[in-house]
Amino acid sequence: MTSDTWDRFGLFRAEAEARGVPAEDVERWLATARPCLTLTPADEEGGPVVGRFGGPLLLPADAPDPVHPHVASVDLAALPAGATDLPLPPDGHLLFFAALEPDGVGPAGGVVHVAAGTAVTPRDPHAWNTAHAADDDKVFADYPQGPLRAKADVSLPYHQFVVPPGEREALYLPEHPRCSDLVEVWEDTQDRIAPSGPLQIGGYADEEAVEFDPVDIAASTAAEAVEAGHWDGPVSADAADWVLLADWYAGRHVRNREGSTVHWVIQREDLAAHRFERVFTTVFWNP
Repeated sequence: MTSDTWDRFGLFRAEAEARGVPAEDVERWLATARPCLTLTPADEEGGPVVGRFGGPLLLPADAPDPVHPHVASVDLAALPAGATDLPLPPDGHLLFFAALEPDGVGPAGGVVHVAAGTAVTPRDPHAWNTAHAADDDKVFADYPQGPLRAKADVSLPYHQFVVPPGEREALYLPEHPRCSDLVEVWEDTQDRIAPSGPLQIGGYADEEAVEFDPVDIAASTAAEAVEAGHWDGPVSADAADWVLLADWYAGRHVRNREGSTVHWVIQREDLAAHRFERVFTTVFWNP
């Protein structure tokens, strides 16, 4: 994380101090900060164009048609160096897929890595809709289109509770007795420090109503899907073994889906090995 990015937290520190949060608690909280990339439409201010929402769906000839709608593609070689703490491939494209009405028994989307130099062929972007459901196509018609710019940003936790492995009761974040106050400070200052965009790579997961880390919830959902036979393991039961790959705040674009967020999460060892077929996707929506 660059010193310029770190310096943005001056406002956060001042607000936390004004609310009586001890300096040591503030600094311990800031130590959890993660770098991330905020992706915004190209007609807004931002850095280089690194991908796009929608557009042609190009996949390797031997890849099957996706079973979820195409959301976005990101050119990994165009990402600013060191802008996330994720061990992403240095080049190629990541293609993100998600359905906003998941069936509830398995992943709600997926990610495909198309390596640099791979021959690709155009695919029908509606191929996922095998039932030819008009309502599904109506939702998909609202998926955004257009180039995306990247801006190096910083992310702090939005959640304040955890359920330790093997436990049933929720606890406030260990070692952070003022986490509720600090989450509120971040909610009140984020727009002046690191405004969120429609798509985020890395960082902490967020959604409309968040008390628990959405990555933890996704990890639990993945384990349940494996147990029910709707996804292939292995899956770690420890949420610390998982990390957010990307968030899409879909409710900003799709009518009648206000407040919905897509989370693409992956186990850390799978990410290190670039096994993107192991991404698990969840959708939060509070209709």
